[in-house]
Amino acid sequence: MPGAAVESLTNAGHDVEWVRLQAPGMVDSAVLAWAIRENRVLLTFDKDFGNIARTRPASNGWGVVLFRLPMPAVAEVGQLITGLINSRDDWVGHVSVVEPGRIRMRALASQPR
Repeated sequence: MPGAAVESLTNAGHDVEWVRLQAPGMVDSAVLAWAIRENRVLLTFDKDFGNIARTRPASNGWGVVLFRLPMPAVAEVGQLITGLINSRDDWVGHVSVVEPGRIRMRALASQPR
């Protein structure tokens, strides 16, 4: 996640933990486990998280938002991502894919597959 997006989300009042700063080099499965443990919605450009999340049981408070967008200019990325996140309040409990012009959401499985 670009630093400008982290800064913009924080300035908009979101409680943000940034892996790049707080746990650089952490493997994807550990990052997702951290998000689940802390009931966070994981924001990412890494499509691997969608696949990993589908194998985890749903629980209160976590979700994944995968951005499949062309990377905007640095000056615009923070505002774009913050606007997208603020546009909905139902990210929890879903693996969501944000693409140009649409958002696809799939509910997390209630049982591991």
